[in-house]
Amino acid sequence: MVMSAIGNKIQTMTTTLQKNPGVAAKVVYKAQTRLLEGTRSTQCGVSVRKHTALLVDEPAELAGADTGPNPVELLLASLGTCQEITYCLFANVMGIELDSVTVDLKGQMDVRGLFGIDESIPPGFQKITFETRIVSNADAEDIQKLIRLVESRCPVMDTIHRPVDVSGSAFLNGEAISAA
Repeated sequence: MVMSAIGNKIQTMTTTLQKNPGVAAKVVYKAQTRLLEGTRSTQCGVSVRKHTALLVDEPAELAGADTGPNPVELLLASLGTCQEITYCLFANVMGIELDSVTVDLKGQMDVRGLFGIDESIPPGFQKITFETRIVSNADAEDIQKLIRLVESRCPVMDTIHRPVDVSGSAFLNGEAISAA
């Protein structure tokens, strides 16, 4: 099997991590977000690494100016793109050629939870569904193996499925403040 440059890179990284399990295995990802106009607008700017062009906003029906995707749409987009990238990585390792991968996602949310109208309703998604469309000349059996691998290794899928410790702190005018 001839492996692509992406496949070679992933294989090299995997081999290195297997030989040295503690070396460079833990990665910290960072993002900074900022409400751009205080309470005058729902627009937020996002900075990740050197990329600062992402504008996040709410649609008009949720008091926004609709100048960009909202946070829950970004969550859906994160899941879809993470799956697509994971397909690319593992298809390359497995020697499978993919012509295209498209993921269509839907998240169902009851905004009464967001606005505190009904405390029994959570403020986030109650259900996320997705359809993955793969175009490839590979055997269906190989694609099924790839699907199982992607669905078990996609970091965003794992983060959504598994309880993750989330903690935060707040500062008012530079001084730490608690919610209590």
